[in-house]
Formats: sequence, structure tokens, C-alpha cells
Amino acid sequence: MHTSFWQIVALAIVQGIAEFLPISSSGHVVILATLLGVTPEQFDVVELNIFLHLGTFASIIAYYWREILRLLTEDRRVVGLLVLGTLPAVAAALILKATDLDQMLESPLVAAVCLLATGGMLLWTSRQTGGDADYRKLPWLQALGIGVAQAVAILPGISRSGTTIAAGLTTDLKPQQAATFSFLLALPAILGAVTWEVIQRVRDVEAGPQLSLGELLGGALIAAVIGYVSIALLIRVLEKKRLHYFAWWCFAVGGGMLIYLLAR
Repeated sequence: MHTSFWQIVALAIVQGIAEFLPISSSGHVVILATLLGVTPEQFDVVELNIFLHLGTFASIIAYYWREILRLLTEDRRVVGLLVLGTLPAVAAALILKATDLDQMLESPLVAAVCLLATGGMLLWTSRQTGGDADYRKLPWLQALGIGVAQAVAILPGISRSGTTIAAGLTTDLKPQQAATFSFLLALPAILGAVTWEVIQRVRDVEAGPQLSLGELLGGALIAAVIGYVSIALLIRVLEKKRLHYFAWWCFAVGGGMLIYLLAR
């Protein structure tokens, strides 16, 4: 098999892990692609990233299909909470685009500093016990607050799952309930990000060479399977109150990247 196959597998595994574990997927795929020596002549990372996100989208559907079915029947109020919680991220994305500040989303320096911030947040979150509240009864204002936390996670290096779960714990949600709302909130966020990437790709007349449909679907499948396992792992970590374990990874990667950038 040609070299790009193994590069796709590696990128898909990283996407499946980092999308849901609180270590921030933003930047990880790009960093790994650089380390693997992926070039535009081999394949377009943006194109692959679209399908990898579709894979992690599928893993949420597979893990939370019961909750999603209830959204369409008895838990319709939660749909409103998810819509409200998504608005801050949409507003943040539009503001970044309108002010040309979206270039900072590709900055390795910003990613390094934000990874260190994520590590600190995880240490703080590990000390939060949460309460006994159910996400289906979450007040509207608190849902908006969790949405603001998700909007901050647009920055590379800030964990979306980490920030939204941390915000959920401050509203007295049970740890599992906070995780469930976090991942349900990810559905419109991931779908919106994929739609945006597709639009950008259509407009990009200089896009790199395309991968075959089999390679793209293969990457998506790997990301979906790994993503499903990652969700299950995070739930167990929350139950055992060991979220701080991931902080040390963020410190190591963020600190290592910062040292590398300053030493160049």
C-alpha cells in the first residue's frame, strides 16, 4: 500500500481520539500531518479533515442514539437548548471571519498557549464534583453559558469537550449528564464546521489533489470507531474523577511546542 494510506490511518486515529478526549483536536491533525511529511502533492488535508469530522459525527450518533431519538419525541425542549447553545459559536466564527482574525486559528503559537490553558482548566475541573441535575431540565441561561464555553473552544488548543463539560459541572449537572449535553451540543457544531469546510473547498480553485472515495470513507470509518471508544473512555474517566490525567498531556504538548517555536 502507498505511503498516504498509512498517513490517512494515523490522521484518522488522532482525529478520533482528540475530538472527544479533552486534549483539543484542533491543531493535532495539522501538526501530525506536518510531522508525517504530508505534502499537497500527496493529498489535501482539508478534504480529508471533512470526512474525518463526518466520522466523529457518526460516532456521537452511534453512542447517543437513544438520547437523539428522545430529542425527536419527548425531549423536544432539549432541541431548543442545543440551538441556543450553538449560537455563541456561530457568532464567534462570523466575527473571526469578518475581522480576518481567523488566521490565528492556524497559529502554532496560539495552539501552544491554549493547550497550556486547557491543561490548567482540566486540573480545575477535576476538583469539581458537579451536582445531581439532569441536562433535560437545564435552565436556558445556563445552556447559553455552556454555549459560550464552546465558542471559546474555537481557538486551537482549547478543548471543546473539556470546556463544555467544565461549564456543565458548574451548573450542578451530574458528570455524565454534563458529558451527554456536551456531545449532543457537538452535533450542530461539527455539522456546521463540515458545511463550512465544504463551502471553502468549493470556492478554492487551487485545492490539492483529491483522494479516492475509498480512502476518504476508510479514514471516516476509523475516526468513527476510535471516536466511539474515546467517548466511552471519557465517561469512565469522569466517573472516576481522573480528568486531570489529560492535563499532563496538554502541558507536555503545549510546552513542547512552545519551546520548539521559541528555539527556532
